[in-house]
Amino acid sequence: MVDLTEHTRLLGEVSPALKELSAEARRIQKGEIAKPVREIAPLSLRVHELAVQCTRQVHDLSVSQYPAMEGGAESLAHLAGACAQISLAATLCNLAIHHRTEIYLFEDADPTPATSADRLRRAGDEMQRAATTYLAVAQQLSRRLASFTTRPEGPRRSSPQTHAKPPAPAARRRA
Repeated sequence: MVDLTEHTRLLGEVSPALKELSAEARRIQKGEIAKPVREIAPLSLRVHELAVQCTRQVHDLSVSQYPAMEGGAESLAHLAGACAQISLAATLCNLAIHHRTEIYLFEDADPTPATSADRLRRAGDEMQRAATTYLAVAQQLSRRLASFTTRPEGPRRSSPQTHAKPPAPAARRRA
């Protein structure tokens, strides 16, 4: 049996981490990105690690009682979408490194950090959207658990009520 209280805590930690990583991407984006691997790779690694952690948590939740809770399956789908956004952000960070280092490989490569800065901007945007989803799902699960444990019949109840919906996944909004 999965400890949903612990998962609620973990879900709640993701949003601030994403906001911090997004701010880091914006800080790097505003610079010259003179040393792209040294400047961007630590961010990329942290975003990749968070993506793996989040994907693992989605898996753990998917094999728990969470999908059977009212709104649980829908929230799980939102989390899966947010995981994809975090993975996309990590990939965009790697692309930012690649675009900035192309000048060493190709004569006609863009010598400015413009393309890399754009990739970092997009990575930051993806992380912000994922942070919003994680915050909403964490609050929702927290309310469900609080409601569930304060009812007289306690754990015998199988479907706590939901009060908020996470935002629609951004992945479907892309052009």
